Amino acid sequence: MEKVIIHIDMDAFYAAVEVRDDPDLVGKPLIIGALPHERGVVSTCSYEARKYGVHSAMSIKEAHRLCPEGIYMHPNPEKYKKASDQIHKIWSDYTDLVEYISLDEGYLDVTGTAHSFGGAKNIGHGIKSRVKNETGLSCSVGIGYSMMSAKLASEEKKPDGFFEIPTPETLKNLIIDRNVRIIYGIGQKTAEILQKAGIHTVRDIYEDRQKVIRLLGNHGHKILELADGTDNREVTPYTEPKSIGKEHTFQQDITDFDYLKDVLLLIARELSFDIRQKEIYCRTITLKITFGNMRAITRSKSGEATNRTEEIYHTAAKMLDKIEKRPVRLVGISLSSFTKSAVHQMSFEDIGVSDRKEKLENMKFELQQKYGGDIVKTGSELEAEKRFKSDRRY
Repeated sequence: MEKVIIHIDMDAFYAAVEVRDDPDLVGKPLIIGALPHERGVVSTCSYEARKYGVHSAMSIKEAHRLCPEGIYMHPNPEKYKKASDQIHKIWSDYTDLVEYISLDEGYLDVTGTAHSFGGAKNIGHGIKSRVKNETGLSCSVGIGYSMMSAKLASEEKKPDGFFEIPTPETLKNLIIDRNVRIIYGIGQKTAEILQKAGIHTVRDIYEDRQKVIRLLGNHGHKILELADGTDNREVTPYTEPKSIGKEHTFQQDITDFDYLKDVLLLIARELSFDIRQKEIYCRTITLKITFGNMRAITRSKSGEATNRTEEIYHTAAKMLDKIEKRPVRLVGISLSSFTKSAVHQMSFEDIGVSDRKEKLENMKFELQQKYGGDIVKTGSELEAEKRFKSDRRY
């Protein structure tokens, strides 16, 4: 049976969510990431901002140089995650073979389910309509016989596009005179190697296959297969990650290690909420530090499985105490070695205290699930958050 793959990509997702929620932003160049005077990069931007040459991963200072009249905003992760959950739920109504690439992008293998919905085109149009009606956002949909063809199809008519690439011949005719970077697997460095050798377009690849192999070796063979329209990758549904982490980059290097602990507490709270939602526990906690001179270090501690904010924080804070006291640019925590259950070795005296703490954590989590992750804070978390938000260095 021929595979049928759908690729869905939300249009300027973060910016679109902000525009949806604030009609005054409609038609204006909106840049999400950092403010012009801050250290940071563009997460995404509206199509109006892209007309100025602004794009994701560009430094905020360069974006501001190109688009000084733009509207600059910090991202709102919780808002985007809520919209993403709505979108992902819609996708999963059509197949259980869904590979989520990010909050706003994914592949659906509808080979076995397309007939139940009147064909892949009906699914594609149905998803576009439901996403618009249920979330107020637009997406671009591509239908293909492979992952690469579906991805290229979704990019063909953005924004709010719909396109189909049904066969390898259709794909080859579409891309033959385009830049080599249109092929999956050709990044900037590979493209530079090819271009230095006079290979600029897909047609050039077809006309000098042996040169591609000489330049790229085994990777060259894969590039030729993809250029010919052969892509045997499978849509792989989500599995639990090997690690979950969060980090924060400061606008100014930090020398106050008590302040760093405040930030670690807030990160630990977010990570605790994340793994409780997944109903998992971690055995390994890793502290990540990047100093002002860009030297990065990590320190890890493995022990009993936990999902508690307090335990994650104290473990990270103890590791922080042991590192050299130098200006810090970035701090983060990652969790790994996950398990579905937690077993604690406790003394008789510990039992009552641990039970009370667990009950409090469970009550806190239930309220967070119902009203949002930021609704309940301990006294120490509240104080840390106040200091964090009032400090211009964050």
